[in-house]
Amino acid sequence: MTRVLYPGSFDPVHNGHVELVETAARLFDEVVVAAMRNPQKGEPLFSLEDREAMLKECFAHLPNVTSTMFSTLVVDLAMEQKCDFIVKGLRAVSDFESELQMAQMNQAVAGVETVFIPSASAQSFVASKLIREIARFGGDVSSMVPPVVARMLAERYDL
Repeated sequence: MTRVLYPGSFDPVHNGHVELVETAARLFDEVVVAAMRNPQKGEPLFSLEDREAMLKECFAHLPNVTSTMFSTLVVDLAMEQKCDFIVKGLRAVSDFESELQMAQMNQAVAGVETVFIPSASAQSFVASKLIREIARFGGDVSSMVPPVVARMLAERYDL
């Protein structure tokens, strides 16, 4: 049985994330989606608890997907969750450069390997940062996010 970890800030989760998790759920026996507080990304829009609730609702249709929150090293969570691999999505060459460095560091530090899954071209432009910015200014992001996220963004920004 192969168990993988898909870590990220998921602030908020968008259709690119959903696509990657659905792909991972087809490829692997179990997928653990883990939301974290990433201090490099500034103050989050949604709390970890809100993000976990969104993840649970977004992936309720996938019986082999669970979600959790964490504030430790990704490799520590991978070992704690007994994951065989870390899964990361790639949208563009720029993603590969940063994700490859992280994958190499994770392998060197803890022996945990990373599997890269490319996004489909229809989702390659979607990023949480852009979703937050568009929603903050009243733009419609409903085609780029799951319904629960659209609802929570509307509540957050009084749309």
